[in-house]
This record gives sequence, structure tokens and C-alpha cells, in this order.
Amino acid sequence: MSKKLKWNGTLISVQPRIRLYRSYDERWHDYSGYVLYVNGEIDGEARSFSLGVGKSVREKHQPKAGDRVAGQCLPVADPRRETAEYYKVSGFHVLERGPEPGEPPPWQGCPPELSVYRERGHRRLDKKTWKTQCRECIWGCLMPVELIIDNWNPSKVRYREETFCYGPKSCPRYRAGPTRKVPGRNGQQFDEGDWVDEDATAHRGPDE
Repeated sequence: MSKKLKWNGTLISVQPRIRLYRSYDERWHDYSGYVLYVNGEIDGEARSFSLGVGKSVREKHQPKAGDRVAGQCLPVADPRRETAEYYKVSGFHVLERGPEPGEPPPWQGCPPELSVYRERGHRRLDKKTWKTQCRECIWGCLMPVELIIDNWNPSKVRYREETFCYGPKSCPRYRAGPTRKVPGRNGQQFDEGDWVDEDATAHRGPDE
């Protein structure tokens, strides 16, 4: 087993750790925890990095942007299936609480339980907008995506990343970006239009 790496730093943001599976016009999710974006030091190197953690870290420590935190971790075994660089975090502890979050957007308190994300539903989010405007927000999410190209041969898969927003529909920072295109068997392609996002969030008002 690899030796765990020590890390510490200040939380830039905490976002949900959700994997998306696609099979042509069908999709489903795996809600596994949270991703911590940290500006600090890992294995003796000062830089920004990301950590995948389980649900218990949120339940026990209530992390939020601005907190100084520390622990140990391992590099992810398969970067195609994780957007975080590191996971299997142990010894997590809060060194110092940060200031209370300011007026949103972005929303920077402790993120809600994963069931809340599932209930809210998401809209596609332009990847550049996520990177420049939404990476510090609890409602943004960078997902690893597993594409099942052929249901008759489920071992035939591709991988990519997609960005989504679970936040209020009225957020002024939101940009949808281009529609998502999903490859299928025999060269077919499904274009996931705006109606998919509208249906997924139809139960929410503009400020919810």
C-alpha cells in the first residue's frame, strides 16, 4: 500500500462529489461525498489541489470555504473516474475556522447533505464559467462522466468531465454553455437539449 501523503491548507470551496453515468439518452448518478478544493501544501509542495472525501467528513466537521484544514490522503487510482486528485482522506481535522461567508453569489457555507442535491436536480453549466465563476460555490459541480457506448457491450466505455449547477435559477453568474452530445452505438448521437434541464429543475422556483 502506498504511503499516505500529509497535507494542509485553506479551503477554497466544498462541492458535491458525484459521478455521472450516461447511456445514450439515459443517465444516472452516484453520490459518494464531497470534493474539497484546497490552497496549501501537500507532500511538502505548496500549491492548490483537490481531495475527494466521504459523507462523514461533512457530517462530523461541517467544512466551509475559508477553514484551515489538514489530514492525509492518497493519489486517486483511476483519474478517469474522479475529478479530485487525491482521495482516501484520513485524519481530517479543522485547524482554524474561517470567517462567515459573504453575500452570495457564490454560496460558500457548509454544503447541504447529498440528498438535497439529488432533490434539487441540476442544469448544465459552461465549463469555463464553472472554472472562473462557480468553483467557489457549493452549488457548482465538476463530474467525472462514464459513457456506455453500447448497452450490448457495457465494457465499451469512454470517459470525460462535465460541469453542472444545482443553484438558484436566478443566479446572475449562470451560463449554460453548449448542449451535451452523447455518443451511442453504430455512430448514433444524442443531443441533450434544454428540455432535459428544464424537466430536472421544474419543481423549483427561480430563487430556489
